[in-house]
Amino acid sequence: MSENKDPHVAQQSNSVEGVKFVYDFTEGNRDLKDLLGGKGANLAEMTNLGLPVPPGFTITTEACKTYLDSGDEPAALRDEVSAHLAALEEAMGKKLGQADNPLLVSVRSGAKFSMPGMMDTVLNIGLSDKSVQGLAKQAGDERFAWDSYRRLIQMFGKTVLGVEGELFEDALDAAKTAKKVTVDTELEAADLKKLVTKFKKIVKTEAGRDFPQDPREQMDLAIHAVFDSWNTDRAKLYRRQERIPGDLGTAVNICSMVFGNLGPDSGTGVAFTRDPASGHQGVYGDYLQNAQGEDVVAGIRNTVPLAELEQIDKKSYDQLMQIMETLENHYKDLCDIEFTIERGQLWMLQTRVGKRTAGAAFRIATQLVDQGLIDEAEALQRVTGAQLAQLMFPRFDEEAKVAQVGRGIAASPGAAVGKAVFDSYTAVKWSRSGEKVILVRRETNPDDLDGMIAAEGILTSRGGKTSHAAVVARGMGKTCVCGAEELEVDTKRRRMTVPGGHVVEEGDLISIDGSSGKVYLGEVPVVPSPVVEYFEGRMHAGANDADELVEAVHRIMAFADRKRRLRVRANADNAEDAMRARRFGAQGIGLCRTEHMFLGDRRELVERLILADTDTEREDSLKALLPLQKQDFVELFSAMDGLPVTVRLLDPPLHEFLPDITELSVRVALAESRKDPHENELRLLQAVHRLHEQNPMLGLRGVRLGLVIPGLFTMQVRAIAEAAAERKNAKGDPRAEIMIPLVGTVQELEIVREEADQVIAEVEAATGTQLKLAIGTMIELPRAALTAGQIAEAAEFFSFGTNDLTQTVWGFSRDDVEASFFTAYLEKGIFGVSPFETIDRDGVGALVKSAVEAGRATRPDLKLGVCGEHGGDPESVHFFHEVGLDYVSCSPFRIPVARLEAGRAASSSAGSDHR
Repeated sequence: MSENKDPHVAQQSNSVEGVKFVYDFTEGNRDLKDLLGGKGANLAEMTNLGLPVPPGFTITTEACKTYLDSGDEPAALRDEVSAHLAALEEAMGKKLGQADNPLLVSVRSGAKFSMPGMMDTVLNIGLSDKSVQGLAKQAGDERFAWDSYRRLIQMFGKTVLGVEGELFEDALDAAKTAKKVTVDTELEAADLKKLVTKFKKIVKTEAGRDFPQDPREQMDLAIHAVFDSWNTDRAKLYRRQERIPGDLGTAVNICSMVFGNLGPDSGTGVAFTRDPASGHQGVYGDYLQNAQGEDVVAGIRNTVPLAELEQIDKKSYDQLMQIMETLENHYKDLCDIEFTIERGQLWMLQTRVGKRTAGAAFRIATQLVDQGLIDEAEALQRVTGAQLAQLMFPRFDEEAKVAQVGRGIAASPGAAVGKAVFDSYTAVKWSRSGEKVILVRRETNPDDLDGMIAAEGILTSRGGKTSHAAVVARGMGKTCVCGAEELEVDTKRRRMTVPGGHVVEEGDLISIDGSSGKVYLGEVPVVPSPVVEYFEGRMHAGANDADELVEAVHRIMAFADRKRRLRVRANADNAEDAMRARRFGAQGIGLCRTEHMFLGDRRELVERLILADTDTEREDSLKALLPLQKQDFVELFSAMDGLPVTVRLLDPPLHEFLPDITELSVRVALAESRKDPHENELRLLQAVHRLHEQNPMLGLRGVRLGLVIPGLFTMQVRAIAEAAAERKNAKGDPRAEIMIPLVGTVQELEIVREEADQVIAEVEAATGTQLKLAIGTMIELPRAALTAGQIAEAAEFFSFGTNDLTQTVWGFSRDDVEASFFTAYLEKGIFGVSPFETIDRDGVGALVKSAVEAGRATRPDLKLGVCGEHGGDPESVHFFHEVGLDYVSCSPFRIPVARLEAGRAASSSAGSDHR
């Protein structure tokens, strides 16, 4: 029961003038899910279709919300229930729980969105010590009556009175043992009578009260229990997992009982109009003779395939097949059906749009288009980007028996197997020798990029979904598990200790599952994804099952590309990634991070730039870097010829290009102790100390770096311009865009732009080539978003850097907070999902929307995009469509997901809501 509020508030809230709280099944329809819940709306819809639904009525979600808010049911509810119950009794010719001819009802939950098993249901309401005799006489079956009574006490005791369910199970097992039988159907009426007595004693002892004999009290208490079950821990957890709002409440369905446990000509089952695993048409489901509904899911007896019902009861089978066809044609989708057969009479107890695997979702959507039941726009609403992502990544064989030794954060999907290595150098070396490796680190940094590229997957003991390892791995489509804290990683000794003390030495095989976060010892076999092979151009539609899936994906993607308004670009830093992005359907590069070009062999040149004491030394370093940068851009512009390429000038703090301060201090101290100090290392140490910042992400980086180090940004601009000119003179079509990072005020952008325009003019004059290089900025600081109208005066485009914008709006460090307190925030419901994973519409999103409006008010033709992690997040893509961005940019492997979601966003105006 909800906590009681102020009695005056309760009195006000539970007396709602003119509100109808109860609907007969004949009064509702499937469009009233918000009010009647999914189950009630669909029972009403089947009733309207003339299908055999037991009579009943639904108590609305509004009644539940009033009850939960006030701690009491609405004042009018009892009278409404009484009126509908009287009508039901008249229709059935029976009264609830009367001694000689009892009406029995079920009290079942039913929220708007399916939450299977999360909330409560009670069957056989109305049975008592007196009415059980009447039921036995009515049915001509004493055993059936006492079996139904023991079921009621068991369910009611557990669900309504809070008695531990195992106490009833233990008593049932004891009865079977005493009788020397293995299943409850072999217990006779006398055995069940004794069991009822035992069950009532358990209720009295554990609940401190007798099992209620008044049938109306049973029903009212059961209704309240269903209301209360909306806020159980399991229901809250499920809603958080499925991202179902917590304020919807549940409806309660009161349905006259029909009985599948009346003998061999009775039974209960579950049916699907198509296979929810594959999407194939056929007869799918389970049936159990002489059973009530919960027996099918409880697993207490083995069911038979639905197809066998044809031999058991041909009449009911044929009728069920007709009804299934009717329902699928009516709902225009896969339907999940619950039914009961009572002595040869078929009754429909529930239908809903059925859950399905990712592969089935794509197949079914295209099948329904071919059948003329839905159009392309609706087909896009039947699949999701999350389902497509599931299909793209290789998966471990679930039947393999391999020891799991840890679990972290599922940072980047996929299944990776390889030898454990503990540094980037070894990863590259072994990989070049043909070894498959997993790079194991406490956490990664930009120095590890080569090793990450070489590895099959990355495993870290620290970090979260937006840590360096996670972000880079997703960008590369590389499997990654982060934050596996139970694993002790010792990089110096090149080993990892797992729970239980087992030590994984360098070279030992391990497997990591980026979809679940699980870590295994040894090799787990993987199942490759034909969908990725399709996007890579290595697989085409054919006749086998995998080819059917590829064909379905191909058609859905074609639908999406025809519908979408948003263009989709890639985050890519080299020609190889750019080519992969094009194969995956990228329409340009939205973010080229030039800092990745400064690592590896060029690190020494960067160190020389940082250590430069004179203008000459600095200019020499920049001159040495210029041709290398130019070649980077020549290759990139060639790979993306004819498509826009947005190049972000150097963004990270300079200290990231220098050695670790502790490691360098030790090296210098050791050298001094040998009286042989290395002058360059001394200068490096001084530079590291000079550049050290307490919070470098809010320090000297981005545009600030370009303004403080003369020539740095102009060198990059010159490299871009010269590369573009070379491509153009070679009959290419380079479409470069220059992006200035971390701008907070228009003056910063104006200064850099003036220098850039001058360099571009010099290159044009020197090469005789006219260049059209757009210059814009990243909007990644709150001040930039708030002054977007001013900044647009100097910018031809905005690209929202939502990673940093989320950090600065929330005051979060994304490398720290996920591992420290995000779990608690998610569990407490403060977050429905991490704001780094899906854009925070109310905060960060509001700033984006405001900046879009202000920027376009200043410059109507302002091009707008997003290049943060949110660019590939399905829900965020819908937001970006709504606020009017021109494109999203994401890692190459997320491009198909973004394309699909952009199409879904454009086609969702009809308001379809499939979950």
